[in-house]
Amino acid sequence: FTLAVDLMRAYGLLPGSPAPAPHASRVKAVQPEPLDRVSLELVHDTSYIETVIAAGADPTGFAPRRGIGPGDTPAFRSMHDAALMACGATTRALRAIVEGETRRSMSIAGGLHHAHRDRAAGFCVYNDLAVAIEVLRRDHPGLRVAYVDVDAHHGDGVQEIFYEDPDVLTISVHESGRYLYPGTGRVVETGKGAGQGFAINVPLPPYADDTAYRLVARYIIAPALAAFAPDAVIAQCGADALHTDPLTHLGLTLSGYRDLVTSIIAAADASCDGRICVTGGGGYDTYSGVPRAWTCLLAALLGVDLPDELPQAWRTLAEETSGLPAPALLMEDSFHPLPGVAEAVHAETSAVVERVRQASPLLAREPDEE
Repeated sequence: FTLAVDLMRAYGLLPGSPAPAPHASRVKAVQPEPLDRVSLELVHDTSYIETVIAAGADPTGFAPRRGIGPGDTPAFRSMHDAALMACGATTRALRAIVEGETRRSMSIAGGLHHAHRDRAAGFCVYNDLAVAIEVLRRDHPGLRVAYVDVDAHHGDGVQEIFYEDPDVLTISVHESGRYLYPGTGRVVETGKGAGQGFAINVPLPPYADDTAYRLVARYIIAPALAAFAPDAVIAQCGADALHTDPLTHLGLTLSGYRDLVTSIIAAADASCDGRICVTGGGGYDTYSGVPRAWTCLLAALLGVDLPDELPQAWRTLAEETSGLPAPALLMEDSFHPLPGVAEAVHAETSAVVERVRQASPLLAREPDEE
């Protein structure tokens, strides 16, 4: 996260940058406050919260339980406090768009979509996304929220929490669970009870590239938001669908990521007067792909194009931090699969898109022409 913020500053996108660009004056940086316990309990069980507090108080002596322990989500000092701050940040960002302070906001350290009501999972302690949605729905009864998740991993925690709720639409575009954690997010997972039809899952094949994501944006995300007509959109914009990510198998380039988030912002413009809150999320090409992707995300929110040549000061910092050569250009990457792979991926993606459209009451109609 810090290298991403450093790159935003180096480009002059943030107030207080060494050489602020003109559009930096349109950005307000807000110091969040930790979420209060009552709001946290809108989503998470009291006994689980007490477990997190105990784990953070004595990480070395903590007996593994509730998903906290060896593996993805270890105990660490003050983990409850750190997770509360992430929840507070995302709640503050969502509140800003719901209550008219701004039309667009970002919580870069948010996006912890694997946390469940009663357990940690997949690097996630508390589910800041679900918490933010529930807090704003409590404070604004009748609020309808659309959640769009383009992290490479299925947004299982958010989906589970709202699976029976017709006022929260969840859309997750991810690498198929046949190949990647957490193994869920099939097309047939469309909601339950009153929430039937308000969960949409798009499981993509490995090597899904920019073309595949354009198909999903056009035929799934945009029409679903239009049909649902939310009051606000919250988008988890994890950067681990990049082809350079070491933990996933997708084929998105940085320019493809930029186009994807731009299309989500445009869909929010069309469906809810542009009220969109974005968060970070996954991303394990830590010193190169992730900072560039999230800088592109902020630029997309601002509607500005950035110079392709990366600022030298940031390149030096990235190399000192990582011990690796830094890229020279913002969009310095390309994806070239073996012959025949792209065609197969596009065919499978088209088939998945069609299955999703047929499975979803919001989308079950003939595809647009062209």
